[in-house]
Amino acid sequence: MPLHFELVTPAKLVRSEDVHMVVVPGTEGEFGVLAGHAPFMSTIADGALKVYRTENGAPEEIRITGGFAEVGDAGLTVLAEHVEG
Repeated sequence: MPLHFELVTPAKLVRSEDVHMVVVPGTEGEFGVLAGHAPFMSTIADGALKVYRTENGAPEEIRITGGFAEVGDAGLTVLAEHVEG
């Protein structure tokens, strides 16, 4: 069962896709999100967002700066102040 993941900035939607797992650099430490995760909200630290497209695949790293992450019924939404690349 895939996790729906969206990465947005104040200016645009950067990504909207189904993935296996995302590891987010939260201000209280990194946390991983899989499909079915309990509702959750966190502030984000500057760092690398790790996107795993498949269960055993290598992660794609996306550098982000600040923002918020929200896990809900629709999946994971990351609102970053800035996304490199």
